[in-house]
Amino acid sequence: MSGTDLVKEWFDIASIDLQVAAHLFDTMHPKPLEIICYHCQQAAEKALKGFLTDRGIEPPYIHDLEQLRLMCKEYDSSFSDAAIQKASLQLSEYAVSTRYPDRPEIEEHDVAAALEEADRIYAFCANLIPALKIVIP
Repeated sequence: MSGTDLVKEWFDIASIDLQVAAHLFDTMHPKPLEIICYHCQQAAEKALKGFLTDRGIEPPYIHDLEQLRLMCKEYDSSFSDAAIQKASLQLSEYAVSTRYPDRPEIEEHDVAAALEEADRIYAFCANLIPALKIVIP
């Protein structure tokens, strides 16, 4: 797989996570809040890893979005953006904690914010790779 194909694959999988999260939020009752937040975190993680891959860096096997954002910042200073930092900090907590019994309490407004934050990170990263012509969901 070429480097461009691999970058596109990261973004395609991230897009699927975003679509799944939105679908679950819009159609399921009761809403599976923790799982939606998990998919939001996963979408952001894959977008950040796609950006790193585009820059020739093999992404580490981590789920910490803030650590990934800081890595991305080494290659593009626009990752200093306060909204992207806030989004990465907020979504990181959903990587693991939402999948176990002692998970944090999540409310619907938290999920709506997670959906927005995941979209923000995805679009931000995708816009930095215009050659891929990634369609923002």
